[in-house]
Amino acid sequence: MKIVLATGNRGKVREFQQMCQDEVVPFSDLLGEMEIVEDGESFAQNALIKARTIHEKLQQHCPRSPYIVISDDSGISLPLLGGAPGIYSARYAGEQASDKENLYKLIDALKAKGVQHTPAYYTAAIAIVSPYGEYVVHGWMHGEVIDEARGEKGFGYDPMFIPEGFEQTLGELDEDIKSELSHRSKALALAKPIIKMLQKK
Repeated sequence: MKIVLATGNRGKVREFQQMCQDEVVPFSDLLGEMEIVEDGESFAQNALIKARTIHEKLQQHCPRSPYIVISDDSGISLPLLGGAPGIYSARYAGEQASDKENLYKLIDALKAKGVQHTPAYYTAAIAIVSPYGEYVVHGWMHGEVIDEARGEKGFGYDPMFIPEGFEQTLGELDEDIKSELSHRSKALALAKPIIKMLQKK
């Protein structure tokens, strides 16, 4: 079965393609661009909303072709801010906000609190939807955020996040190191056996 990724975020598509040995196709290659309303109250709910929506569209578009749809909902949470941005990470600075706008809004929030660094963690929920059932797995990456952006690698809040055990931000660390540490790679490690099982059905 073809694996379809239910995201339009090119950074996420690139990460999944690097981490998956199987071919992963963004849904837009099959269905074109579309907006999906993510109105869940958790990362898991939002991931399932996206995966279910794309799976239903694919079934309508190609009813004879079974698909495994993978969706990720992820974000960064700061205990200092009561868990914010959390599920609103991608739109922290507004619905059409860019990665940089979100990043600098979070930096400004730290400065408003008068702190230069504080604990933070990333969460990734991966939903898997196929004709044979639905599954959700989670991965986490802990560390701290700082009140400045350092490095040009990665995307989102990576330039301000320092993983536990490191002194560099994700924006400064090499991609192979980031792949080993990332919340998404940890969730994907749990998702892979499920995907393999579904491919054998």
